[in-house]
Amino acid sequence: MTDQVEGIKASIHAKVEHPFRVIKRQFGHVKVRYRGLAKNTAQLQTLFAQANLWMVRRRLSGSLA
Repeated sequence: MTDQVEGIKASIHAKVEHPFRVIKRQFGHVKVRYRGLAKNTAQLQTLFAQANLWMVRRRLSGSLA
């Protein structure tokens, strides 16, 4: 029973952490820049939108062809 619960927790953890890895590795957002909360929030929202597009790029290109 606990192995199943741990497996479920690990799969959820992997799904949640993947966009952060994409943002860090693909878009180079590894260091914090102190520019104000509004600017940081806007930049992170844009980066997460780009990360979502990056992760579904194959599905999107397949549907357009």
